[in-house]
Amino acid sequence: MNTSLQGNGRVVILGIYVTDLTFRAGRMPLIGETIAGTAFAMGPGGKGSNQAVAAARAGAEVVFCTRIGNDAFGEIARATWAAEGITARASVVEGVSTGAAHIFVDDNTGMNAIIVASGAAGTMEAADVDAIEADIAAARVFVTQLEQPLAAARRGLEVARRHGVITVFNPAPALPLDDDIFPLCDYITPNETEATALTGVPIANADDARRAADVLLAKGVGAVIVTLGEGGALLHSASQSILVPAYHCGRVVETAGAGDGFTGGFAAALARGDDAVSALRFGCALAGISVTRPGTAPSMPTLDEVNRVLSQPAEAASPLS
Repeated sequence: MNTSLQGNGRVVILGIYVTDLTFRAGRMPLIGETIAGTAFAMGPGGKGSNQAVAAARAGAEVVFCTRIGNDAFGEIARATWAAEGITARASVVEGVSTGAAHIFVDDNTGMNAIIVASGAAGTMEAADVDAIEADIAAARVFVTQLEQPLAAARRGLEVARRHGVITVFNPAPALPLDDDIFPLCDYITPNETEATALTGVPIANADDARRAADVLLAKGVGAVIVTLGEGGALLHSASQSILVPAYHCGRVVETAGAGDGFTGGFAAALARGDDAVSALRFGCALAGISVTRPGTAPSMPTLDEVNRVLSQPAEAASPLS
């Protein structure tokens, strides 16, 4: 597998930035109840921005398109992108705040529950994509999600397809989608919950994920990747069906951002020329490191850290029968 960069591949990501407000406690409070938390942290987040940080730390040249407000959270966003070497195409919307996310983290398991308010990024339009068409045309991979309006995500996929750029669509959070969006996706990367919402197929194991993936292939997707948490990730296409086990890199501290890390790492690996299975392993290793650290964007590892994990003996990818 190619785990060293042979020149930086460009990844363009369309999505949102929010400032994460993370609370840790032993359990979720009930409605009307107040409980004591064990910790609080504030830091950069948002699916698109997290993916941009993951891809940049993995060695990709990253362009990130979003909208922010003219406020303190917007300043945190700019400082984050500058520190990571990310080229930001971030329009400032006056009178609308930069987005924020409330993240509850269970101290016992590291699992999370999240409320996202997209703020200024929630006003994005197809015109935002048109403004960065030159960036997309010069990229190897384009990535988007569904925290910003669907019209912007769709335009991004359309523009990338028109220029022959690899498209990676992370359908999160899951929304009802018209079938004509699926043929625009070279890769679609739902987790189990999102895959079930898109297909109606309940997922309890990799075989269920394969059945759900078949539904998406029938709709025109090039290849489906269903992320399965501790179960790893399934790559399923017309030509192959590969389950890559999760990489266990230490005690799970926080799972928020792991899916973003996977998608950003997968895109970075594709952009530098890795094949889909190698890119899948890279994304799984990156996510496996991220869950051992607190935060979303701050938890993303460097390329050297991911390569060290990949250099160690691990279970071979297993074809599904």
